[in-house]
Amino acid sequence: MRSQWSPHLEPTMNLHPRAASTLLALAGLVNRGVSGFVTGRAFASSRSTATSLAADGTASMAEKVLQAPKWPAKWPYSEQDFARSDESDDDIFYDQPRLCYHIDDFAVSALTKYYSENFEDGEDVLDICSSWVSHFPTDWKGGNVVGLGMNEYELSQNKQISSYVVKDLNKDPTMPFEDDSFDKVTCVVSVDYLNKPKEVFAEIGRVLRPGGVCLLSMSNRCFPTKAFQIWLQTSDLEHIFIAGSFFHYSGLFEAPSCDDISPNPGRSDPLFVVKAVKQ
Repeated sequence: MRSQWSPHLEPTMNLHPRAASTLLALAGLVNRGVSGFVTGRAFASSRSTATSLAADGTASMAEKVLQAPKWPAKWPYSEQDFARSDESDDDIFYDQPRLCYHIDDFAVSALTKYYSENFEDGEDVLDICSSWVSHFPTDWKGGNVVGLGMNEYELSQNKQISSYVVKDLNKDPTMPFEDDSFDKVTCVVSVDYLNKPKEVFAEIGRVLRPGGVCLLSMSNRCFPTKAFQIWLQTSDLEHIFIAGSFFHYSGLFEAPSCDDISPNPGRSDPLFVVKAVKQ
């Protein structure tokens, strides 16, 4: 369920009344000097804004989004927030194998380096929304490494996993694994395609061992017809807030955080890792 990146994305339509400055305010960023941040536009336009904030030598603004967020008391999203413009069967859309990277080479290298600093040999890892490559370090010696994705041929070509499961989490968000099965769960630039995030994150929490970590890497590329609505209507910083909120409302994780690992701010794809530890 990973997107094939495109340098040109269509602008979104009909901005959700909650989706612009409200999310930034909840994240506490309006009070931290980002009230002029432009939202509700195509991802291509948000690229220079988000990366330039990290280019001044100070801590990345992306990393501040989840430092003191003001979570609403209840799940703040509506069913419509997770609607897609193309609601046809995902099996049809993902039937064609796409053996390509979905972020640029600089971002791929940054993600692999990040994994090398956060993985330990012998760990059991589940890569959801997996594809023909998981960007894991070549010298990492994992334990039970499983890919869960939509296209069987892509998964069969993935040399970084020891087994795979073909499953559409949008049809059935349950995962065919025992409780406490994995040390890490990864998801590369695909959280925006999961239209049942509450159920999926409950499953992530279930299959992770206590103290295990979920790592969501995110950039600004997508298939806009398959990304859910509120994602298309919000900015890079708000995406971080949204992804962090999925951890928060599951009730299964410690406070989420964000690492900005954008390799060349303003000159290559931005890359953010939103992560949380299972309680």
